[in-house]
Formats: sequence, structure tokens, C-alpha cells
Amino acid sequence: MPRTSSFLTIVVLGISLALAACREEGDIKIASLKFDGVKSVDTALLANALQTRRGSRLPWGRKRFFDRRAFEADLKRIQAFYRDRGFPDARVASFDVKLNDKQDQVDITVRIVEGEPERVAAIDIEGVDVLPERERKRLQDTLPLQPDQPLDRQQALAVRERVVNMLRDRGYAYAEVQLHEEPAGPKRTRLRLVAMPGPLAYFGPIAIAGNKSVGEQIVERQLTYKPGDLFRRREMRESQRKLYRMELFEFANIETAEDRNQKPLEIPTRVTVAEAKHQRVTYGIGYGTEEQARTRIRWDHLNFLGGARHAGAEAKWSSLDRGVRLDFQQPYFLGPHFSIGFRGEAWQAREPVYSANRLGGRVILTHQANSANKWSLSLIDEFQRSSITAAGLADLTIRDSLISLGLDPRDGQQEGTLSAIAFDISRTTANNILDARRGYVLSAHVEQAGSWLWGDFNYWQFQGEARHYLSVARRLVLANRVSAGTIAARGDLDLNVPFYKRYFLGGASSIRGWGRFEVSPLSGFGLPIGGHTSLDGSSEVRMPVRGKLGAVAFLDYGNVWMNKWDFNLGDLRYAVGPGLRYLTPIGPVRIDLGWQLTPIDNLKVNGDPERRHWRLHFSIGQAF
Repeated sequence: MPRTSSFLTIVVLGISLALAACREEGDIKIASLKFDGVKSVDTALLANALQTRRGSRLPWGRKRFFDRRAFEADLKRIQAFYRDRGFPDARVASFDVKLNDKQDQVDITVRIVEGEPERVAAIDIEGVDVLPERERKRLQDTLPLQPDQPLDRQQALAVRERVVNMLRDRGYAYAEVQLHEEPAGPKRTRLRLVAMPGPLAYFGPIAIAGNKSVGEQIVERQLTYKPGDLFRRREMRESQRKLYRMELFEFANIETAEDRNQKPLEIPTRVTVAEAKHQRVTYGIGYGTEEQARTRIRWDHLNFLGGARHAGAEAKWSSLDRGVRLDFQQPYFLGPHFSIGFRGEAWQAREPVYSANRLGGRVILTHQANSANKWSLSLIDEFQRSSITAAGLADLTIRDSLISLGLDPRDGQQEGTLSAIAFDISRTTANNILDARRGYVLSAHVEQAGSWLWGDFNYWQFQGEARHYLSVARRLVLANRVSAGTIAARGDLDLNVPFYKRYFLGGASSIRGWGRFEVSPLSGFGLPIGGHTSLDGSSEVRMPVRGKLGAVAFLDYGNVWMNKWDFNLGDLRYAVGPGLRYLTPIGPVRIDLGWQLTPIDNLKVNGDPERRHWRLHFSIGQAF
């Protein structure tokens, strides 16, 4: 190994002298840095561990220049990087440093021989008999390092931390774990973890500091533990998350305040907060292919009349929807996990097929036990007026249908009072709501209008959605979504369902080969008129390209059918296409190009026959 290192040093010196003969070393830009022979580690992680890096190709991006000393140190870093990941024999076999014709940029290729890895023969965990057998088995099965894998030292330390955290999350606050490596044959090492759980500990007194206008009782009721409870660090983490979710604090921290040398069995905790501004005004201006220009302004008071009550007002305008909303939320209603909210709105939706005006409000009782699980029960009371577009009125083939829908065939209007009870439930484990890379989201919605309630409409609505996100090889994300819903009216299917409740698909977030609301049953004239059963889904492969720029490839599918519970999997519409993503603080800016695989015969868009079978969508946020 020393001979190889000396040889590489001489070669680097020779290359540097050659570069210096052409230009000053600091003037040579790094155009590319490539690795040959890398099979067992993430190339991106390897590149990020080095000082020698490729510069940006954008005119305003950061440029990187070749430095001999940094490159020589990087050659040693490559070997250390591999050694830490279980490849003790890995070495840099050779490298090429090539100047371009102008002699102002250099392309670097490093060839690596990984060698045989040192593998984990077994992982033995001792001293965890205080845990139930089921938890011991789950711990063993979910360790970040498993037998027969290369002995990654970072992962080995993560194994130790996993055992420590499991013990400390089950009351053993002073648990310690020692990690031993024992030879187990050629290129084989046994990991032995010896745990010393110590005695069970409990939460002791709670001290709160940093609050000013927010009372201590408001902070205390967000805590998921109380003095005398079994000590669990995960309860401290969940309490801290709950404090942040209130949005009253810009900083919240929960830590133990015991003397570690004395190791008391009743552990005091200290809650430190820093209050945020409780009144705020937010506004935004944007553009999307569907909404066109849009603007929004919102006022929030996060501690309205004290007690962490939340009051807000919002106004929005776009080509698709506009109006004003007022809302109020009372936390800690009936119990620590309940809240009750009131919302009133005057809102207008202007869709490609119809327009709808709503005036009314709803009362919402919400239960949220933790950050993953939530359910709510809503009482809705709204006056609504719907009207079909001029193209729909001109379509004589749907005159009878307009009458059955409750729409006046002369002006295409429908109005009435919607009174309904709705139940929503969801579970979310996705790591990021704006740009998830792992986890899943499950949600369901049931709504019943009329019957024993007042109002002019009478129906049941059922809807469910599932999303799943999976990271692959640390770079790719496989994202999948499927959603289905139906509306079952009592009596006349059309007359008892508001027109704006009908299902339509197509647009930036569903079946992207079509425009918004273009996928649905058609009238004889070719106008989408919506239906009462819907199924749609998407599959995406998301991958990074460079920096904050990413790309996707997607397949969308689905359709809308006229009757309730009328799912027909043999009659689906499909669209495929590529997309680009650019990460911003408010979510990814995205551009998607969708191509129809199964065009809709006789479809008319804006009154004219559809002539192109693709759509370009521009928006903010992932499609799902």
C-alpha cells in the first residue's frame, strides 16, 4: 500500500507540473469527475466526500478549480471511504486527467478496484431479555446492518444506537450498550453487542421556560407524558413535534435535566420554547397552466383570545376559483386530542364544464392522537347554485339530462341547500408532505346528505385514496397512487346530487394527457358532463438530475363512469410522459408533458374537436 501511495503522489505531481506548464493551476476548471469500477457504494456519496468536485455548467453557477494538494488528499479519502464501508483492500488503481483543447478545463476519471469486502458473520445482542420476545425479534429483523453484508462501520454504530434507543424508549433511561468486533474467519467479523439496561426510570417534575403570552398550561397539555409515567424518549420527541405543530413557537426543545452522575429514577425534564409572531399576514402570486394567474392573501391569529385558539381569514382569486373564507379553531376541546373548528365561506368555482357558487359553512370535530393518525366529523350546511357552460346549453342532446339534473334547460342553473354529515379518516407516515421519499398515506371519506337532515339533496358518497413512496438505491423514488369514489343517490340519481359533486378527471394531477375535467362521460355533442363513479391512479419514477433539478417518468390511468358503483377496469384511459422538477422552499416547481395512449373519441375542447393528444402542465408541488 505505501508503494501505491508514493506512486500516485509522483503521478499527481507530474500531472500538476504538466498543467502548470499550460496555465496556472488555479485557472483550470473541473469540467467532470467520473469513477470507474464503483459497484458496491453510492457514487454520489463518494463524490460528496471529496474536495475535488465538478463545477456548475450554468453560467451563474459555482466553478470548481483543480488543486493538486486537494486531489492528492482525495485519493487517500477514497480509500478511507471504502475502508469505513467494509472494503479494506479497496485502492485507486489509476486515474486520467485530461485537458480540453483550450487548456482551461479538465476531465478527471478515477479507476477504483474495490476488492473483496469484509462481511458480517453474525450480530449477537446480549442483555436485552428485559424486552418482550416480539420486540427482540423485531429489533433483530430491522437492524440497519444484517449478516452477510459488508461491515460498514457507520452502520455498525447505527446498530448500537438502535439498541440503546429501544431500551431508553421503554423506560431504561440509563441503558448502555458496548459494541465488540470478533474475528469469525477469513474476511468475516462477528458483531457482539452487550447491553446493560439498568433500572426502570420514570418522568419526574416538568419545568417550562421561554413562554411569555402563552400560558404554561397550554404547553403542558401538549405533552404526551406526565410525572410518574414510565420514562420514554419517544414521548419527549412526540411532545416536541406537537409543540411545533401549534405554530405558536419558532423554537421548542425538550430535554432531561437530571444529574447523570446520580442517575435518579424520577427524571426531571425541561421544556424550552421561544414564541413566534402570533399574528401574521401571508400572500402569494403565482401561475399555473390550469389556474392561470392566481393571487392569495391570508391573515392568521395563532393565539386568538388566548388559549392557543386559531382564527383566520383568506381571500383568493384565480381563473378557476375565487372567494373568501373565515375559520376558527378551538384546541383541546373535550380532551387533549380533540379540537373543534368553524368555517364559513362565500366561494365560486369556475370549471371548464360548469360554475358553482357556495355560501355557507361547516363545523368540524377533529381527533388527532399523534402526527400519523387523524379523523374528523363534519356538519355541512351550504346554499349552492350551479350552472352549466354555454356549450352545454347549446348541446340539444343533453336537454332532457339537464332537466333530470335539476338544471333549468333555459339557463342551465341548479340551486338548493346541501346539508350533510361527513366523516374523514387518514393515516400518514410519509416523511415530507410536499416531496415524499418514503412512507404511505391512506385516507377515506364518507358523506351523507339529506335523509334525516334538512336540505334539498339526498345521497351517500364514498371515497378512498392510497399513496406509497419507496426510495430505491438512495437516489430513485417509486411513487404510486390510486383513488376511487362513487356517489349513490337516493331516488333519482341526478336530481339528488349537486352538479359540482360529479366526478371529472384530467389535468395537472390526474391523467395528465388531458386537460382539466376533460375525462368523463360525454354528451352526444362531445361535451364532458361528469359521472358518479371514478377511479384514477398514477405511478412515477422520480430521480435527481443535478443539484435541485430532478426528472420523473409517469404512467397515469383512470376513467369516470355515469352510474353509481359502475367500476369498469376494462375501460380505462392511459397517459404517459416525462416531467422536470426543481426544488424550492415551498415545494417542487414541476413541468409535465402527458401523452394520451387511449384518446377519447368525439371529445370536444372549448367547443371544438380535440386535435392534439398531449398536454403540457406547469404547477407547484408533486402531482401526489
